[in-house]
Amino acid sequence: MQLFENIGMALTSVRSNKMRSLLTMLGIIIGIAAVIAIETVGNSMTGSVMDSMSGMGASNISVTVTQKSSSDTSGTSQGVQLRRFMDSKPSDADLITDAMINDFTAAFPTQVHHIELTQQVGSGTTAKYGDPTTTITATVSGINHAALAARNDDSQILYGRWLDDDRDAGRKVACVSEKFVEQAIGGSAQDAIGKAVTLTINQNLYTFYIQSVYKYTEDSYSSMFGSSDDSIQTDFYIPLDVAKAIAGAGAGYQSITVVANGGTVNVTDFVNTVGDFFASYYTRNDSWTVSASSLASLLDSMTSMMSTVSLGISAIAALSLLVGGIGVMNIMMVSVTERTREIGTRKALGAPASAIRMQFITESVILCLIGGFIGIVLGLALGTVLSNVVGYAAKPSIAAILIAVGFSMAIGVFFGYYPANKAAKLDPIEALRYE
Repeated sequence: MQLFENIGMALTSVRSNKMRSLLTMLGIIIGIAAVIAIETVGNSMTGSVMDSMSGMGASNISVTVTQKSSSDTSGTSQGVQLRRFMDSKPSDADLITDAMINDFTAAFPTQVHHIELTQQVGSGTTAKYGDPTTTITATVSGINHAALAARNDDSQILYGRWLDDDRDAGRKVACVSEKFVEQAIGGSAQDAIGKAVTLTINQNLYTFYIQSVYKYTEDSYSSMFGSSDDSIQTDFYIPLDVAKAIAGAGAGYQSITVVANGGTVNVTDFVNTVGDFFASYYTRNDSWTVSASSLASLLDSMTSMMSTVSLGISAIAALSLLVGGIGVMNIMMVSVTERTREIGTRKALGAPASAIRMQFITESVILCLIGGFIGIVLGLALGTVLSNVVGYAAKPSIAAILIAVGFSMAIGVFFGYYPANKAAKLDPIEALRYE
């Protein structure tokens, strides 16, 4: 009952001094609003970036042939001299071989989901359907079945089948998008199966036969900037060995992608295992080795970095909370002075010091909670607007809101205790005589 009475008196005091109360709460409002807005924008950016990168393959581990540093080579000056005159591109003997890949999958059968192999060929151009004077461009790349199936699930294939490593080896067949069919061949996607299309790649003509057509999905860039059909460049997939022959590449691979079983494997830890396994084949190679990296470790680093930045900015915003707390203490001191006779009357009627102390602490907490509530609403609104401006969906932090409420109450108690204690210690006779 006494608590409700204290709350009622606190609300009455706030209503009777609206302007002064608002100025007192200003520091609290700004501090809480800044923290909530920062946390909302930070969570939105972090969540969106992590979702985007996860979609790119958080369980993917890139294994790449890289130059050895001087510390990796045996000897001192000899190693440095060797690094100075070595080739900038690995030779065929330095590449990752099929035998290494087979050994790796045999050594880690449960940890590895599949391995993606690709060979970039370049851009291929062909005449636009219905307008021979205009050319369209496609990105030509060789790809193995595992990588193609992983990038595009079976629901994406409209007609035909995905490329098969064994059945399509050496065949000049292609998997194209429905957009490419529309641009280069015309007619329906189904009618395009089996038709020939000639591409100019590195000034040479190559003829491929359409084996399958996959569903075209507009990327975020085209959607955002409204690219015209003529400027849209889709992927043109061909068998891996055919792509290597066109590109003049060796039998091995300078880079492969290991896709781990993300549900059962800690990808961040598995990266080191993968790197060590392939690097063991290069212990006697004076110039080249293998390094492994993953988006999962990059995600962890990015999350940690953004959390640190958010924490630092929140700490700066917390200074305004400190200023607001000092303002609350000062205004409560003024309130005690103005209500000295009221305090004396209550004490003369038998109110104990603890009741007087609790009355003013409650008023201080109510004042801070009101400021905190206004700050939360303002912070959520500001955070939502800023998130939308930078193109991310707003993701308010429930934890930050709860912390803000708790912090508001803590400020009220901490900075309200001294004025409340001063009021509780007033002599009732002196208080009644106060003018």
